[in-house]
Amino acid sequence: MDKHSLHQQQTTMGLYLRDPEHCPPPAGMDVARAGVYRDLVFSNLSSLLGGTFPVLIKVLGDEHWRSLVRTFMRDYRARTPKFGEIAEEFVEFLAPAPQALGEGPWPPFMVELAHYEWIEMALQQVEAEPLPASDAGLLLDRPLQVSPLAWPLAYAWPVQLVGPDFRPEAPPVQPTLLLVRRTEDWNVKFSELSPLAWRLLQRIGEFPELDGRAQLEGLAVEAGATGSPAFIDSGLALLRQMHGEGVVGVIA
Repeated sequence: MDKHSLHQQQTTMGLYLRDPEHCPPPAGMDVARAGVYRDLVFSNLSSLLGGTFPVLIKVLGDEHWRSLVRTFMRDYRARTPKFGEIAEEFVEFLAPAPQALGEGPWPPFMVELAHYEWIEMALQQVEAEPLPASDAGLLLDRPLQVSPLAWPLAYAWPVQLVGPDFRPEAPPVQPTLLLVRRTEDWNVKFSELSPLAWRLLQRIGEFPELDGRAQLEGLAVEAGATGSPAFIDSGLALLRQMHGEGVVGVIA
């Protein structure tokens, strides 16, 4: 077989594996044998993704989940050969959905739920070190930093509550603000954030040159509590809590 024929057969086989409903297997190939490859590739991909998105699968049901995976396999061109990064590609595929998927059973919270489920694996795999130890007594006097292992998240939907028994049809008025962090023993923990706590973490990233007192004073201005000692005191208590959890540190 010459290189052109081999390439043509490989291309035909690839199209068949991606879209067996519309693309035939290579000419001359045993149909039953081609079907074994087809089912094996699809099952492996579905199983690989399924470990990351268990709640999404329960919400969609097996039939619609398989349809979603088939659409991903048929239409999306992944940029990574690494199995551990396929879930991220799947989230990117869903980003413009459900419009990109056309009419279907897709719940309106599907994109955010998938991101929420994927973020746990993403944080497990990220190559970053915890913040170095620092003195909590300097939280007001020195610039602060947020740990690369602590990620503030904002969702329109209450993704941490979504499941087979709770499928909201409209997002609540208030967004869902969460913190996901990786602990020293490599466990990933989620917790809810108040709007002020979420904004404080955001401000630390936006204004890394400000010391803790300036951060709290700026937050007080935004919250309409300028000049309130009680606001600064409660803000310091919040900083101490996040410092103890390794979320925030003092820049030396």
